Formats: sequence, structure tokens, C-alpha cells
Amino acid sequence: ALQLPVLYVYDSYRITDWERMLTPDRPLSIRGTPHDAFLLALWLQQHSGEELLQAGFDGAYTYFAADGFTFGSTVANWPRMASFCRRNNLLFTPSVGPGYDDSKIRPWNRGNTRPRDNGAYYNRMWQAAVGCGTTSVSITSYNEWGEGTQI
Repeated sequence: ALQLPVLYVYDSYRITDWERMLTPDRPLSIRGTPHDAFLLALWLQQHSGEELLQAGFDGAYTYFAADGFTFGSTVANWPRMASFCRRNNLLFTPSVGPGYDDSKIRPWNRGNTRPRDNGAYYNRMWQAAVGCGTTSVSITSYNEWGEGTQI
């Protein structure tokens, strides 16, 4: 089996000509070269699925740990997003987090705070991710102390 590095492309929607690099047989394509990779685009808005498919990405991830912050981070949308990815041979990777509170660094963003509720929020995120039938999940955490997602 082909083994490629997996790259999560944050703000992938800001570049509009990914297909030049991600579509085989294009002069600048990385596909089938030593620079090839498995690239996941950020699914931000409702129409992002079609855009990442046309751009040649291998899949999508949702990144944000605040349920409801974006279309992609809204767990109620994950089953539909996962279904779209399955139909189009893409990997859907919902991102889960233990909570979200960036009010110390972004006081204007308090509306996106998601209390941890002694682990209940994290559990709900995991249940939604597993429940949508995906085969991969990412954890938005690690060093995001400023956003309150550390584990």
C-alpha cells in the first residue's frame, strides 16, 4: 500500500487554485511524485465539500472545538458531511475537543465558549464523531492552552 504523509491544511479555502497541485496530469501536480501527500482541507462552510472535491483534496477535517461555531464544526451536520465524503471517495475527519474558552485571548469571542462540563462536552463530541460513521477523528487540543482545549 502507498504510504503518504497526512497534511491538515488550515484555511485551505483561502487559496483558490489547489487543483493545479492536487489534480493528476497537471504540470504542477504533486500526485505520483516524491512530494505527494494525503491532504485534508478545512470544511468550514456548507459548500466547502464541493470546493475541496473540485480542488483535488483527499478529504476534509472540521478543526474547531466549538460545536456550532461554523457549519463544519456543527456536530448535527457531520452525518451529512460524512455521507458526502463517502459518496465522493474522500476521508471525513471530524475534530473533537474537550471544550472551548478563548476569552482570555479573544474577549470578544465569548459567544463561542463551550464549557467542559466535567468531560460531558468531550464525550458528546466523541459520540457525534463515532456516530456519523467516519473512520478517523482528529483531536483539537494539544497546545491550544489559549483556547482552553488542552487535555
